[in-house]
Amino acid sequence: MSLTTQIMIAMVGGVILGVIFNQIGSDFIANYITGGVLAMLGTMFVNALKMLVVPLVFFSLICGVTGIGDIRILGRVGGKSFVLYLMTTAIAIALAILIAQIIAPGQGFVMEGVDTSGVTAKEAPTVWNVFAAIVPTNPVAAFANGEMLQIIFYTIVLGVAVLMLGEASAPFVAGCEYMNDVMMKIVAIVMAFAPIGVFCLITKTFAEQGIDLFIPVLAYVVTLVGALLLHLFITLMIILKVFSGLNPITFLKKIRPAQIFAFSTASSNATIPVTLRCVTQRMGANNSVASFCVPFGATINMDGTAIMQGVATVFLSNVYGIDLGVGGYLTVIAMAVLASIGTAGVPGVGLVMLTMVLGQVGLPIEGIALILGVDRLMDMIRTAVNISGDAVVSVIVAKGEGKLDMAVYNDPAAGEVGDDLGIDPNAETQLAAQHCNH
Repeated sequence: MSLTTQIMIAMVGGVILGVIFNQIGSDFIANYITGGVLAMLGTMFVNALKMLVVPLVFFSLICGVTGIGDIRILGRVGGKSFVLYLMTTAIAIALAILIAQIIAPGQGFVMEGVDTSGVTAKEAPTVWNVFAAIVPTNPVAAFANGEMLQIIFYTIVLGVAVLMLGEASAPFVAGCEYMNDVMMKIVAIVMAFAPIGVFCLITKTFAEQGIDLFIPVLAYVVTLVGALLLHLFITLMIILKVFSGLNPITFLKKIRPAQIFAFSTASSNATIPVTLRCVTQRMGANNSVASFCVPFGATINMDGTAIMQGVATVFLSNVYGIDLGVGGYLTVIAMAVLASIGTAGVPGVGLVMLTMVLGQVGLPIEGIALILGVDRLMDMIRTAVNISGDAVVSVIVAKGEGKLDMAVYNDPAAGEVGDDLGIDPNAETQLAAQHCNH
């Protein structure tokens, strides 16, 4: 049985058991099982994934920059990625607003019994602050705090300096290639425990949330899920086909493992190791491109989160009877794109970004309380959409740069060594070394 199949079984089992626990409503279960053992194991698994992110991004990106070998090509890859990420985010939120306007969730909503206390707004950043913050004042602090944009910036500068030193950098590059191999082995070790971690996370989520929370905001949930699925299966696949000519069906099959992990963890950053493996091993993108595009996308590309902001804005404007008009919705689109650049890919960040958007268009921040109950489950779905957008842009850029192995992309079994994620340390090491040497 493949690892991906085991994880899917764990997800289904977690949903069933979580709903059962929620219906039982026992204090013992809440305190010692879901809030105790399951919470502990689930947190350990997510922490283990996060543990991989910073060193994996650093060593993989160093290998990628030195593997490109040309600073001009690196600039071209970065420029293409940035434009495509902003474009997909803008399209996503515009699509969400359009769908929400048609379905009109929130009309006739009854506010009685809704606790709107304790919701505080976050001030919207200026475009100047967003870009200025990309340059770290202290690289060590950036690495310690997991500031991905700052880490990427510093690592690229370091990689460019290494390239400029020429042959003198050979020992350093060799050391980074070795450490990249080591990180890939650690990824394989962590992935072996994935079914257990996913089962614990899903069970805990459904045990705490249940299904009763969906009823009052059912129209919001249906609209949001519909917009997310439409963007994933239609919009992104059209973009993939138009800009690269690649087969969308093949893409969807090969990105599935990363989507499952994104759904389980609700964190784009925590899913970086799996997304990177899918894009390189399963789809054939060279590490020199993927090592830049994937972590960059996990930081600034938030299609799913942008869709949530669009739907939530229309929902709350209907609830409060406030007409935002065309200008208001254009502001929402601009704010969502800007906020996505300066916000980390961690669980729950969508609500933080939403406070910025609502404050900017004059909607009550307290309205977020209406969707708080269902946000965790919605966060899981939109994170899967987020990382799918990362992978789409990564393969488009790789294809455009001639860095996509079409034989690997078109091979259904590519990257599979006993399971869908290719958990074979020896094969992983050889492939990682091959990417770095390229």
